[in-house]
Amino acid sequence: MQLVKPSVEILHINTDALQLIETAGRTCYKSEDKITADSAPKFSEMILKRGHESVLEHATASARFICDRGVTHEIVRHRIASYSQESTRYCDYGGAVAFVIPPWVDIEPGEYTGEDLTTIDDTLDRLWFVAMAGAEADYQHLREMGWRPEQARSVLPNSLKTEIVMTANLREWRHFFKLRCSPAAHPQMREVAIPLLAAMHAQIPVIFDDMTC
Repeated sequence: MQLVKPSVEILHINTDALQLIETAGRTCYKSEDKITADSAPKFSEMILKRGHESVLEHATASARFICDRGVTHEIVRHRIASYSQESTRYCDYGGAVAFVIPPWVDIEPGEYTGEDLTTIDDTLDRLWFVAMAGAEADYQHLREMGWRPEQARSVLPNSLKTEIVMTANLREWRHFFKLRCSPAAHPQMREVAIPLLAAMHAQIPVIFDDMTC
């Protein structure tokens, strides 16, 4: 059994996002003649202050999340986006099943067997560990007995590690961060949303300057 921590990375982002936003925005007013080498940040800031966020839809970003399936169930509720997710129907976890460690479980990432239970002190952490080990054993047994991955997956829990790539325009990413970085968001969602916001802000600061966690 493999226990991992969640993570997120930017796969692609428009390197000229602000310039694209300015070009699109100025088309509305035929003011392209005002475009200069450094006018895009100021124009984008003005657009945001006026609430004209539709212009942000011309620029996109893609990110890969490594998280549990409970988190992806929330991610895909953002409908103005495209998704590609690791398939439990076609991926065979007959070897070692990977699970994501929740932030409230104090267990280090690594490879584990059922015998490692004795190294875990906290009662609730032990209960979670036993549940994951049991799910892995049941899955492997069903595979050995002839069930296909699409059948055996029925015993796998929300904590199953999965990967999902999300592509959305910058307006939708702003909406995503407003919801998913909020203190009211699920702790596991905030684990990936907060660092992703920081990474995107570092690359295109004007678009996310007003967003804090």
